[in-house]
Amino acid sequence: MRTRVKICGLTNVADALVAANAGADAIGLVFYPPSPRNVTIADAKKIAQSIPAFVTKTALFVNPEPEFVEDVLANVEIDLIQFHGDETGEFCQQFNRSYIKAIAMKPGVDLQNVAKAYQSSAGILLDTYKKGVPGGTGESFNWELVPKEYEKPIILAGGLSPENVAQAIAQTNVWAVDVSGGVEAEKGIKSPEKIQQFIKYSMSEAE
Repeated sequence: MRTRVKICGLTNVADALVAANAGADAIGLVFYPPSPRNVTIADAKKIAQSIPAFVTKTALFVNPEPEFVEDVLANVEIDLIQFHGDETGEFCQQFNRSYIKAIAMKPGVDLQNVAKAYQSSAGILLDTYKKGVPGGTGESFNWELVPKEYEKPIILAGGLSPENVAQAIAQTNVWAVDVSGGVEAEKGIKSPEKIQQFIKYSMSEAE
């Protein structure tokens, strides 16, 4: 099975096209003002319009107001929503759009209960827990905590880079990997070389 790849935190058209042309299955647009990778609706619209067919355009939110989500969906060509805060399953599914739910791997997290709470999701993203930081920590967690069998597709995030993605996939056999800071030249700006390397090494496990 080939592991899917999402390049997240894109802030400009050039970086988005690099990701798509390198073979990314999905790109991520962050709608969370505290993040250095936050994009405006106007910029996100330009990026989304530049993306070719069969590359999933993902909008990332952290505890948003429903009106803000609706505003983004009305103005940007979005295929998938990623909720990265404390949103409930009921909140996530109200927008009638395919979504994934990010879960911080803090001690004691019960992933079976998570699957039940977000039964309507298209997948569960497992990310590093860091108090007060909803993702983008640049740190990995203990991959042994990733279940080998799970009723939802698992997306692995947190501290991934070209240097460790092949090992991560080999150890966890997840459906997809999600990277942001690990392929950056500086915060919010991607490195074409790192994107290409990340995708190449992600694919190498399937060969």
